[in-house]
Amino acid sequence: MQLDIDIEDWPEGDWDALATRAAAAAGEGERLLANPRLVASVLFTSDDEVHALNREWRQRDKPTNVLSFPMLEREELEDLTPDGPPEMLGDIALAYATCAREAAEKGVTLEAHATHLIVHGLLHLAGHDHVDSDEQAEAMEALETAILAKLGIADPYGDGNH
Repeated sequence: MQLDIDIEDWPEGDWDALATRAAAAAGEGERLLANPRLVASVLFTSDDEVHALNREWRQRDKPTNVLSFPMLEREELEDLTPDGPPEMLGDIALAYATCAREAAEKGVTLEAHATHLIVHGLLHLAGHDHVDSDEQAEAMEALETAILAKLGIADPYGDGNH
C-alpha cells in the first residue's frame, strides 16, 4: 500500500515514517491491506479540522481522535488483483489535541497512540468495524493488538474491559 501523507498542525516528528511503519504492519496483519495497488491518504491535522469533517461527513458535531473514509467495499478489496492501476482505499484524519490528550491519559507516547489510531483507521478502510456487535469489536481489537505487538506497542485495550 502506498500512503499520501499530509501533516498540518502537529508537532515536529517523523510522522511520515510512523505512518509508513503502521501501514506496513497493518498489511502484514490484514492481507487485504498488502495489495500494492492500494493508496490511502493520512492527514495529521487539528481537532478543529477533524471536528468539521466529522460534522460534514458523519453528521456528528464533535471532535474525535481519528476518522476513516473508506472508498472501497470489503468485497471489492477481496477481488482486487495486485496488477493494474492504483486504487484509492480511502482517507484517514487524526486530530492532534485529542490524540495527545488520550495518549497522556493512557500513559503512552503520542507516537504509540498515533500508530494505534492509524492501524485502527486502516482496518476500518479494509471493512472492519466495531459498532454492530461485541463480537465484531473483539475481533477488530484482537487484530489491532496483534498488529501493534509486531511494532513493539502494548495492547491499547489493556485488560480487555472498555
